[in-house]
Amino acid sequence: METLNARKGRPGGAGHELETALDELYTTPPSDFVARREMLAAAAKTAGRVDDARRIHAARRPTLAAWAANLLLRSQPEESQQFLELGRALRAAYHARDADGLKDLSAQRRRVVTALSRQAAQLAREAGHRLSESVQQDLEATLRAVLADPDAADQWAGGRLINALTPPSDFRPGTAPAAERPGTRGRLTPPPGARAAKDELAERRRARQEQLAQAQEAAEAAEERLREERARRADVDAELQRAREHTEQARRRMSAAEEQMQQAREEYRQAENEQQEAEEHSRSAADALAQAEREARERAQHVRRMTAGTT
Repeated sequence: METLNARKGRPGGAGHELETALDELYTTPPSDFVARREMLAAAAKTAGRVDDARRIHAARRPTLAAWAANLLLRSQPEESQQFLELGRALRAAYHARDADGLKDLSAQRRRVVTALSRQAAQLAREAGHRLSESVQQDLEATLRAVLADPDAADQWAGGRLINALTPPSDFRPGTAPAAERPGTRGRLTPPPGARAAKDELAERRRARQEQLAQAQEAAEAAEERLREERARRADVDAELQRAREHTEQARRRMSAAEEQMQQAREEYRQAENEQQEAEEHSRSAADALAQAEREARERAQHVRRMTAGTT
């Protein structure tokens, strides 16, 4: 049987990362369980630990009562170890038919179960989850099962409960087993009708656990779909943001081009005005040149005439 101290002192090895991841996962609040599971599985896969990733991904989300019991075990290791030792003492006194010992241990049992269940509820509140009355009852039933049933004690000591535990109906702390009759050594004979009632109760509990498991699977599937839709929404939002950025860039380029076009139009109009002025200047210069040429010819002719007249 693996005790809490044995788990704490277990050396690291090839499976150390896996054990650490699972221990963390089962103290994660149920509302965050699926997202954290996928994150841890993805990290293991990225690190090349494919088998670890597969085991992490196969982990089932605990009920709220089971999570609170796991949280109590991890957060209060010394009290949890003492609680496991109390369970071993209770079971030993019960099977030894030690009525006086059972009386003392049973009084201690009631006090410890009440105190630990309150501690677990406080830890759950600090983690953001208030336990309802029915969940609190499941938590107390789990603690009573740990005291009465060695298998339940082993499950809780593992720190990875998925569902609340149920104490055995034939273990009643505070009362020793009935004395043995000849031919019934080591066996207890249940009263008439007790077996049928026990079977009916066990069947109802099994049905409830199946319903819880189905509801949990449906909730996990819904969370998976929600996460996928959120991822798709994030992709669409990112695409929309990129389109908006491209539109803004195109608008800025178009605005710059329009400014350049406006400037080019102004420069063109100015160049046209300058050309018109230059053409007018050119025409004026041409007229002045023609007039100067005429005057020069006329003066030259006049000089020639005067020269001819003096000879």
